[in-house]
Amino acid sequence: MKTFVPGRPYWWQWPTILSLDAPVVALLWQGLLMRTAGTAPRWPHVFVLGVSVWLAYAADRWIEGWRLVPGQIRTQRHFFYQRARWPLAFLWVTVLTADLVVAFRFLTAAELTAGCVLLAPVALYLLSHQLIHRHHPWRAPKELCVALLFGGGATVFAFAQPGAVLAALPTPLILFCLLCFANCALISIWETGIDLAHGQTSLALQFRRAHAFATALPWALALIAAGLALTHDGAARIALLCTAASGLLLGLLHHWHQRAGYQLARVLADVALLTPLVPFLAQILSFP
Repeated sequence: MKTFVPGRPYWWQWPTILSLDAPVVALLWQGLLMRTAGTAPRWPHVFVLGVSVWLAYAADRWIEGWRLVPGQIRTQRHFFYQRARWPLAFLWVTVLTADLVVAFRFLTAAELTAGCVLLAPVALYLLSHQLIHRHHPWRAPKELCVALLFGGGATVFAFAQPGAVLAALPTPLILFCLLCFANCALISIWETGIDLAHGQTSLALQFRRAHAFATALPWALALIAAGLALTHDGAARIALLCTAASGLLLGLLHHWHQRAGYQLARVLADVALLTPLVPFLAQILSFP
């Protein structure tokens, strides 16, 4: 891998640099999965989830930027968080305050409880993977942790709705978690050199067979989700079709990533998860 020389980022890198891509993915899937359960997100659900995902990603990258010396950094996102460390810390506290105000003012007691239940593993993940167990050879793969937390975030408020049809959630939710895992696993392969330079452990570095598994997983998800879509209807079918489309896009992207370069592939890996945007826009355009 070529030595990283910080310069002016490309325009398409800014959503990743500013940690905005993950919240958008989470919000699109929140809407889709909550509708699968027969409910719909209210604006406090959208605000709290989007802001909370940003806070988690920003904290992770802030810690990483604080820990690394300038010569180690190999990505624009980590360079940005190191260069703008203290303004970002102030922004983070401000956003956290807004998040707490909205949560305690507008969420129900059940929704607050569900959010706090999810907050605990998020905090443990940051503490474990960035500090205590950072170099431990047998720590849980960060890619798996992120996938499970992402799935939990997208459905946390669905589980707190009294009228939600929770029996409709398991299949779409499990496949969504696997989709997130496939996304993170492929990125771990593309950014192996970066993780080595940063002193970070990843799935690709922990397990010798991770490459073959991560390469096959998107295609398997595409086939399984497409097959299951034939046996479902309504929002569940749409969620499964979106999963199938995202799996297909991830598989094609991995095939093409060397020509694209790891920086563009890293951005497109999250774009591949934005498939719920299609039914969302179709629903908006269908209104008279």
